[in-house]
Amino acid sequence: MPELNFLPSLPPALTPPILFGLLLLMGLLGGEVARLFALPRITGYLLVGVLFGPVGLGVLSSQLIKESRVFVDISLGLILFELGRRLDYQWLRRNRWLFATAIAESAFAFCAVYFGLRYFDYPPLHAALAAAIGIATSPAVVLLVAHELRSEGQLTERMLLLTAINSVFAFFSVTMLLPFLHLEQQAGWAETLPQPLYVMLGSLLTGLVVSFFVLRFAAWLGKREDRQFIMLVGMIVFTAGLARSLNLSVLVTLLTVGILARNLDFRHKLMAVQFGHGGQLFFVILFVMAGAGLRFDVLPQVAFIAGMYIVLRFLGKALAILVFGRLSGLRPGAAGLLSISLLPMSGLAIVMVQDASSLYPEFGAKLSAVVLSAVAILELIGPLATKFALKQAGEAGERR
Repeated sequence: MPELNFLPSLPPALTPPILFGLLLLMGLLGGEVARLFALPRITGYLLVGVLFGPVGLGVLSSQLIKESRVFVDISLGLILFELGRRLDYQWLRRNRWLFATAIAESAFAFCAVYFGLRYFDYPPLHAALAAAIGIATSPAVVLLVAHELRSEGQLTERMLLLTAINSVFAFFSVTMLLPFLHLEQQAGWAETLPQPLYVMLGSLLTGLVVSFFVLRFAAWLGKREDRQFIMLVGMIVFTAGLARSLNLSVLVTLLTVGILARNLDFRHKLMAVQFGHGGQLFFVILFVMAGAGLRFDVLPQVAFIAGMYIVLRFLGKALAILVFGRLSGLRPGAAGLLSISLLPMSGLAIVMVQDASSLYPEFGAKLSAVVLSAVAILELIGPLATKFALKQAGEAGERR
């Protein structure tokens, strides 16, 4: 009826504000339900994402997941910056065996996965890229599980340090393999070497420049936590957007900012700001969207090889830590727990696979079948493994 045209259409459109609020509320509910079952809140957030995602109710379509990238970038930015600040160069300098442990942990994981996949007749370049992606532990999972448990101690600090280092190694390994991918696909010279070099060097340079301005700005603001909080959030959002617009790596850029802001701050002008409740808001969205992005459609076809991928990756990391951990001063019995804590696989693996798929879809399809299946499994069991390790190590405080 014309006189009732002011009434809205039914059902009402699922606008971005409605969706954002719904996901926050449902994610919060899922986290609290998970806590009742002694599970990490992250597990609840992920399961809510799976429920609302394409494999569940379909409320979150692929297009909506893509449009939420800005929130994901902000969330990852907060985590990567904080993780970068955990990488203490002076600690590595004093304890050379600790740095050797970090290198061996990444190298052994790569070799174990690579030779395992080659044994199952995977093509060399597919196996190498899958192994390089598998080096990285999930920064988001280990940092937020440690935060939720208020975990402090030797194992916690080593877990965060090794995660920061293996995340950087994973990116650089993938970047160094890209020229071989371009050559295999008979790409032109412009894509073979300049593109990977541009991404690698551009990310490092951008991180260096931003860290310089962060330290100068912090010195000008003074030690006021409220002001430095706003400055850091603004810097992280700006840097993530800048890296994305310049086709650089958000991961390496923000890790570089965090590392340099920690290790070049000789006068200690930058405060250890806690992101608190504002950060938690974005973290809920991050893991809900991560859960929505998990794909289980090809898992039945590659379940065995994905399981082998997970086992070999864990054994590679565990062997390195068992061999070098004691030399670096790791207390007896803690090496196994540290290995378990590093089990979560980085959700950034999804981004790396998508980048390869966007360049060469046929190549990416075979790569993603195994890697994304492993990610789907480890996104669910990884937080449980990290929580178990930290509690068994006696470093977890009271839950919030």
